[in-house]
Amino acid sequence: MTTPADMNEFNKQIVEEFRANDGKVGGMFEGKNVLLLTTIGAKSGEERLSPLAYTRDGDRYVVAASMGGAPKNPAWYHNLIANPKVTVEVGTEKFEATATVIADRAERDRLYAGMIAHAEGFAEYETKTTRLIPVVVLER
Repeated sequence: MTTPADMNEFNKQIVEEFRANDGKVGGMFEGKNVLLLTTIGAKSGEERLSPLAYTRDGDRYVVAASMGGAPKNPAWYHNLIANPKVTVEVGTEKFEATATVIADRAERDRLYAGMIAHAEGFAEYETKTTRLIPVVVLER
């Protein structure tokens, strides 16, 4: 299992590659939609940056708090619950957005199916955990 220090370094490398290549990344994310999400730490109050796979639903950006199927939600999810005002970077564009957790189960399932269609690993993440993986929309 990847340790938090390893994951931090992994994410740092993705962020560097994203910013150096106008939002494009390679490796396991090649050909996938990746955005950078900046949240405010729920406890620290400091900015936290997370690279995430995303899909679109009209004008909304859709992300899933999968954490690779871990038994708990990722830190970025807890941060946006505490402060839903976030910053999003897509390609070379950077903008402020509001994060909303999708509470309606049918809408959540529809949006999560879109995540699976974009990156098949999301189907596996659901099988690894007993929690319902939250789906979040980011709107300007």
